[in-house]
Amino acid sequence: MPEAVAKKSNVQCPKSKVAWDLNSNSHLRRVLWQKSESFEDIKSWKKARTLTKQIYEVTSIGSFRRDFGLKDQIRRASVSILSNIAEGFERGSDQEFIQFLAVAKGSCGEVRAQLYVALDQCYFSLESFETLLKTATEVSELISGLMKYLKDSELRGSKYC
Repeated sequence: MPEAVAKKSNVQCPKSKVAWDLNSNSHLRRVLWQKSESFEDIKSWKKARTLTKQIYEVTSIGSFRRDFGLKDQIRRASVSILSNIAEGFERGSDQEFIQFLAVAKGSCGEVRAQLYVALDQCYFSLESFETLLKTATEVSELISGLMKYLKDSELRGSKYC
């Protein structure tokens, strides 16, 4: 590798949307970044949509469908997750996006807590609970990662996520 190239790090190629970065061992490493054109491109939004679909399915059957209070509350909380990701993205500034992501993450915690309530009421099997809890935890982790990225990124604007 030529010496001039070896000293460069975090060189971005806008046309191909590829960033080149050097790790501590001086090996060239390719890091892809994607410019998001809409909130539908965001991984955490996609996963939150999956969670919401799962929540609607599980709350439509058995005893859960008759517990209107918990059913409505967990549905609203799951919808709040993807809605806040979308609204924050549309705001355009990193700071506002991060604030909306924090609300989405809080709603994700609310869903997880309500899943325990539903489990305690025997509204679904332990297997269903574990699947839903895993999805909700993954959503929370994706949101945390996106928040960290937005706080640490040198690229400005919520469109880079």
